[in-house]
Amino acid sequence: MELIGESLRVHLLGVAGNLCIDQGVANVLLDLATVAKTISCEVNRAGLVGILGMTAQRNVHGEEVQKLDVYANELIIESLRGSGSVCGMGSEENEGIIAPSRSGQNAEYLCLFDPLDGSSNIDVNVSIGTIFSIFRRKSNGGPAVMSDFLQHGRDQVAAGYFVYGTSTMLVYTCGDGVNGFTLEPSTGEFRLSHPRLMTPSRGSIYSCNEGNSQTWDPGTRAYIESLKATDKEAGRPYKSRYVGSFVADFHRNLLKGGIFLYPADRKDPSKPAEGKLRLMYECNPMAFIQEQAGGRALDGDLTRVLDITPNGIHHKIPLVIGSSADIEEYSEYYVRHATRGAA
Repeated sequence: MELIGESLRVHLLGVAGNLCIDQGVANVLLDLATVAKTISCEVNRAGLVGILGMTAQRNVHGEEVQKLDVYANELIIESLRGSGSVCGMGSEENEGIIAPSRSGQNAEYLCLFDPLDGSSNIDVNVSIGTIFSIFRRKSNGGPAVMSDFLQHGRDQVAAGYFVYGTSTMLVYTCGDGVNGFTLEPSTGEFRLSHPRLMTPSRGSIYSCNEGNSQTWDPGTRAYIESLKATDKEAGRPYKSRYVGSFVADFHRNLLKGGIFLYPADRKDPSKPAEGKLRLMYECNPMAFIQEQAGGRALDGDLTRVLDITPNGIHHKIPLVIGSSADIEEYSEYYVRHATRGAA
């Protein structure tokens, strides 16, 4: 099928310089799109050029680092530094904030990113992606400081992700709806293919790692069991679909409707239950997109993700995200069982 939508550049900058969004935001988005084309190309030929597999390193979270993780991270940092479009960066792979180039230190915006989400699936050819979040700085000049980064998710000016699968797509929002662009390989252009994306108010898919279910809270366990029960009037049973690549699972559910859960788990009884997903690099940007598409995103205490105050750039939380009716139903189960436990 021929793509007839406008190019990303025209969508962002308009015709003859008639800006559709802020020039600074547009510059960051276009820089990221350029990098994503290169990452997409390298992902598609990774097995041929020797960049599959692990490095001997672990990242700040103690996770083994894939060669493509390192490649994508360095590529994004070099590109944003080289263009001077940001005053600072934060990466899931780096412990501290990343300084800009001299030309970018007074830029108005900063960018946080997960350079290659789902990288544990690289070697088995599962869809992976790049997630990003853009904030307006709070400081008055010079390289961004920590307070510029530790803002609420509701203060994001743009967020999105690239998914590298059967096609390469960009899905993003600037707070006025969600649009999807597909990379046309013959021209190297991202073209509008999914305008004004809205997720169904209720889905028929649930996505979670049920292997961890015994470590979840009772409400979450009860909710998942309810989705498996046969109840035609309630649209049960739901279909279980879990790839283990957050971008892939989120993208499917955004388009088709459903709910993604990564609850807090208590694998070590001596420690409190804890979440695993990163607020700044994964949850905030996806929550912004989900809400703009008509859905909802909550943490393990049913707090709106975009209202959470970050305690650092590597803050981790539990996450429940998806269609609004599914999130509402999940919340009812959570509260009901929490009340029973208190009684």
